Amino acid sequence: MKGTKDPTCHRLGDILSGVTMTLFESIPALLRILIVFVAILALIRRKVSLGTAFMAGAVCLGLLFGQGPLAIVRSVVQGLFQPKTFSLAVAVTLILVLSHSMEATSQMKRLLKHFQGLLRNAGLNLVVFPALIGLLPMPGGAIFSAPMVKNIGQRHALSGDRLSFINYWYRHIWEYWWPLYPGVLLTTTLAGLDLWLFVISMVPMTFVAVVSGCAPLRGLTRDRRSPHQQSNDGSRHNLKPFLRELAPIMIVIVLGLGLGTGLTPILNPLGLNIAKELGLVIALLISIGWVWNTNRLPKAQRYSILARKELRQMFYMVAAILIFKEILQDSRAVDAVSAELLYLQIPLISITILLPMIVGLVCGITIAFVGSTFPILISLIQSLGEGQYMMAYMMLALTSGFLGVLFSPLHVCLMLSNAYFETGMKAVYRHLWQPCAAILVVGCLYFSILRYIPEVLSLNLQ
Repeated sequence: MKGTKDPTCHRLGDILSGVTMTLFESIPALLRILIVFVAILALIRRKVSLGTAFMAGAVCLGLLFGQGPLAIVRSVVQGLFQPKTFSLAVAVTLILVLSHSMEATSQMKRLLKHFQGLLRNAGLNLVVFPALIGLLPMPGGAIFSAPMVKNIGQRHALSGDRLSFINYWYRHIWEYWWPLYPGVLLTTTLAGLDLWLFVISMVPMTFVAVVSGCAPLRGLTRDRRSPHQQSNDGSRHNLKPFLRELAPIMIVIVLGLGLGTGLTPILNPLGLNIAKELGLVIALLISIGWVWNTNRLPKAQRYSILARKELRQMFYMVAAILIFKEILQDSRAVDAVSAELLYLQIPLISITILLPMIVGLVCGITIAFVGSTFPILISLIQSLGEGQYMMAYMMLALTSGFLGVLFSPLHVCLMLSNAYFETGMKAVYRHLWQPCAAILVVGCLYFSILRYIPEVLSLNLQ
């Protein structure tokens, strides 16, 4: 009869589930989770796409914790068709479209060109060029600001390792909170936190990054060229052209904040829980349209941007990460891990720092450590009765994981920057370890502050 479920399939699923549970229940839950991590990391190291690595890890997780094939398929379907899966995947994909569009139209190059000459302080110029590039997420973005940094640095006889560090460090000062970075969006979605409240709480980490990275800038004051020379070489411009080129990024931030805040009270009573991402999606669409129309981008180029393989891979990756989270919950893996951690008396704060940091160091990609470790961390935090302090834990986890990414020898920006300035990892690490240590110390102190400030700042805002 149509629509009737086959009892044979259910019996087969129960048998397979029982077999997998019998095979693996004698293995400690922590070891089973470690097997999943190793499998995901091994696939990433073999250049398997992140989406496929997480999907394989999700299936491995389900099997190791007693789910049968039917139960795994059910978890995949539930995770895939949740509204937040689609809205987050669309938002992250549109960020890539905006990035590729600004690159294809040379708008980012014009932005940097119009900035030249606005400041006379050489140290600020060295910092601002990579920081401007950092506003727009793009793989290997440090290479775009490297020529400007080299041009200024050579006039002050700065060594290649100092210039590479400056270019690399200040390219990444925004990644702790800038809402265009997929890691930030994914963190707030997985943890159920309000995006803009999380952004505000993370802003201080950028100030710490700016200050802690200043050591190689000591001794630099004003540009050695005169205003007359700057005017002659065309690097002295007024502010208006610079702001015009900056408009697409400002549209995303201003409209994204305004629409997200405005749509939430309208859509939530209707049972629609995608308002947080919907405002950002609308703002991104407007910004992309602005870039295409003001630059008169031909239709053929627009289609080529939309047809890029990276967009499909990003959509697939976000969906795979949220499916991983769904299987983690349905398999009750976190309950088993929580019980073992309580028995071993391993502090939650140690896990929050070390787990993302290790994965970030191994992968060199922010979204990889967020996608693989945060579903486990979030479930642990909730199961151990610390859910009301989710904001504080996510701040510490994202900061720790990103420090691992900054130190990773697989980080594309680090490799490209070192190659451009003809310097080695060891020389750059000498500049890198102190600001990273400072950020970790401040992050731990800030965690203590967020842990005990008024409850409204640590609420889990679904």
